Amino acid sequence: MGLGVWEGPRYVGVIVFGRGATPRIGQPYGLQQGQVCELVRVAMRDHASPVSRMLAVAVRLLKRRCPALRLVISYAASEEGHHGGIYQANGWLYEGPMESYKVSLGGKLVHPRSIGSKYGRHEIEFLRAMIDPNAHVVRGLTRHKYLMPLDDEIRQQVAVKAKPYPKKDLRAKQAMAGTPGTAAV
Repeated sequence: MGLGVWEGPRYVGVIVFGRGATPRIGQPYGLQQGQVCELVRVAMRDHASPVSRMLAVAVRLLKRRCPALRLVISYAASEEGHHGGIYQANGWLYEGPMESYKVSLGGKLVHPRSIGSKYGRHEIEFLRAMIDPNAHVVRGLTRHKYLMPLDDEIRQQVAVKAKPYPKKDLRAKQAMAGTPGTAAV
């Protein structure tokens, strides 16, 4: 479900919720597809309202439109300079860091799902043979995992997994600002 964000008559962006990268996204929480979703994207251009407020409204609308949903999951990519500040501002629970990876393709870091969507597969041998002979896997990246429980029972269940919020790494943000092909946030 995508929700357009408007400030007065001006369209400023979109907040997108989806089924998640895997059909087993809810399994660690005892939830089935339809009971859990992923916050897939928050994309904004110049705006006046805080993104955390926009997200809070979007979650309330999602809960109202999809009453069977019990949990929203989202990830903040540290290599993009994100630490999850918008989730922290909204009281999401921080489950912790997860190891991640991307593929260096054409000099840019690309998520394997994006590559799979575009080329139908994402094996490194295929990418080297057909797309970029210098393609390689970049491991050791971190995703910060956040949970937004939508009912009291799930909140109690996942609260035991909660860890202290990560701090914003200003050095990483500054480094990203000077790296071509990545956005500093």
